[in-house]
Amino acid sequence: MEGLRERILEAALRVFAERGFHGTAVPQVAQAARVATGTLYLYFRSKERLVNEVFREAKSRLRTALLSGFDVERPPRALFEDVWTRLVAFARREPLTFRFLEMQDHTPYLDAKSRELELSVLGPIFLAAAGFRPIGGLPAEVMIAFSWGALVGLFKAERLGYLELSDAILERAGTACWAAITARRSTR
Repeated sequence: MEGLRERILEAALRVFAERGFHGTAVPQVAQAARVATGTLYLYFRSKERLVNEVFREAKSRLRTALLSGFDVERPPRALFEDVWTRLVAFARREPLTFRFLEMQDHTPYLDAKSRELELSVLGPIFLAAAGFRPIGGLPAEVMIAFSWGALVGLFKAERLGYLELSDAILERAGTACWAAITARRSTR
């Protein structure tokens, strides 16, 4: 029966990534998983419990991708480049998971356990960035949000067919993002 639970979670990831939480009905997930809606409810008592389980599995995979062997004892630029490279690799390797996670930030239906996991992913990166004097006058949280938004925007534009992302373009985009967050304010 564990295989059935995993099949439901995989189907839920696909449907939530395509339609979002509010655009998804439980029967759509059941149909995608090729199970009866009642069977789905045997495993997950509500849509909120289902989305939280999908979120935790997806966020755990992202945490492993970002933090496995992560060395915080490097200069800020090396840390930034490492995180950027890891995020790009994750987005390429798990496009549906990346798409799902970019839709789930700060949503009211995530439970305490999901929010705690979110902090466990960002915590080490925040701590590493907080160890440095503010770069370009920006706090670590702003730099991280700016960088995440830029990367999400690039992958969304590619998904929609507006551009094609080569490795070289993604590397240059990372360099441009670093330059933007580290730019000193003009004295004009």
